Amino acid sequence: MRQILFLSFVFFHLIGSTQSTEEKIDTYISAAITAWNIPGVSIAIVKDGQVLLSKGYGVSDFRTGKQTSDKSLFAIASNTKAYTSAAIATLVEQGKLNWDDKVVDYLPYFKMYDPYVTAEFTISDLLSHRSGLATFSGDLLWYGTDLSREKVIKSASELEPVAGFRSAYGYQNIMFLAAGEVIESITGRPWYEYIDVTFLEPLGMAHTLHSTNQLSNETEHCAPHNEVDGKNVAIDWVNWDNMGPAGSFISNVDDLSKWMKLQLGKGTVDGKTYWTEASSNRMWTIHTPKPLSNWHRTNFPSKHFAGYGLGWDLFDYHGKMVVNHGGGYDGFISQTFMVPEENLGVVVLTNNNNFFPYAMMYHILDLYLAPNQAKDWGAYMLDLKKAQAIVDKEKEAAMNASQIQDTKPSLPLSAYAGTYLDPKYGKVTLTLDKKKELSFQFAPTALFHGTLSHWHYDSFRLIWGEQHMLPKGMMTFVLDAEGKVSELKIDCPNPDLDFTELHLNRVTE
Repeated sequence: MRQILFLSFVFFHLIGSTQSTEEKIDTYISAAITAWNIPGVSIAIVKDGQVLLSKGYGVSDFRTGKQTSDKSLFAIASNTKAYTSAAIATLVEQGKLNWDDKVVDYLPYFKMYDPYVTAEFTISDLLSHRSGLATFSGDLLWYGTDLSREKVIKSASELEPVAGFRSAYGYQNIMFLAAGEVIESITGRPWYEYIDVTFLEPLGMAHTLHSTNQLSNETEHCAPHNEVDGKNVAIDWVNWDNMGPAGSFISNVDDLSKWMKLQLGKGTVDGKTYWTEASSNRMWTIHTPKPLSNWHRTNFPSKHFAGYGLGWDLFDYHGKMVVNHGGGYDGFISQTFMVPEENLGVVVLTNNNNFFPYAMMYHILDLYLAPNQAKDWGAYMLDLKKAQAIVDKEKEAAMNASQIQDTKPSLPLSAYAGTYLDPKYGKVTLTLDKKKELSFQFAPTALFHGTLSHWHYDSFRLIWGEQHMLPKGMMTFVLDAEGKVSELKIDCPNPDLDFTELHLNRVTE
């Protein structure tokens, strides 16, 4: 509570001060990272073609204490999607494809849950999250796996829809992955190579990377962090190469300020045109509406619409259109937002899992668009974060209370050991070690391994063997009519990966 009151004091003191808007933001972030327990933050603000603020705060790695700067590299995750969409725009303008071309004309192996959807799926559909699949559906196919991009796209045909085609918003990484493969099929070069030659090199974005494999060439990169019991713990980078067009870029605010100048110039910067204003307008037009929640309507009364364009999120705020996108990666959260009418662009990068960049988006928008109506979004959302931590503890307590005591597995532990197969994903193998403990290993995902602790009956608590973003989960075994193990069900509640999409049947040895 003291931290929240302190942030509010800083905020309202700054509102009435004679500092410039950028100075106010600088002062606020300097105080806020301690309250939010974030190791490092970098920010760039572009206004009227000029970089008004480009700075790092805190540390890039808690282990070394190395200071963060505007050259520090962070994973920008789904902010990558705008580059993929822009690359498609350039190919459209070169006459090499059309926005409404069918995906199967470029990727013959592309297949969805329904023949009609497969035949009608367009390039624009790939970029606007209207496939009919649930948000993040299928992300287990690529996250940390050894599956190729083509295999991931092919396996997506077995995902089940939750809505009609083009009828609802469902955030889809795999569709952007397919868009990247379309780029390669047309240009004959990998998607990232086309983007590098088309955008990054001419813009001078020399330190923007497409893969964690390139990090060894860069000394100025941050470590990702998880917050464990209130402390920041550095974790390993997870390679996202097999979903690259949807989210593998790594960059710094110095490079990203150049990208925002190009975006705000609607495809033209420093006298060079990369794409036309018509393409910017198309990418910044809502293709898939997003309903506003009651929370949004209550907290943001000036917001009247929201939706997704092509590679960008869109909403109105204080009478202006805001073009934005967030990015979430293991131990990194980022936010890019622009107000084209104000020629304003901002990017905020952080190196642990938090929603500080989201809070700063509204904080900064208020300061520029309606300073007299400004609210301390940082303090407000920090309060929400702490309330959520209490809810999470209550859920864990309820989970523990639900455990039925004094039960035993139906079978000897050795009977649960074996191989379980999901055709679209691959194998999960359970073994009984010398200590008579069950351990597991997901074959496609090397970092998914750990041990099982008996919970009750035929359910076991899943305990990960590596530190990453996922909480503990549950594995439950299903017995057939003969009393033999036939199926393995996994539940690991989290906002990103849906383990219930796996249908793991016992493989007969």
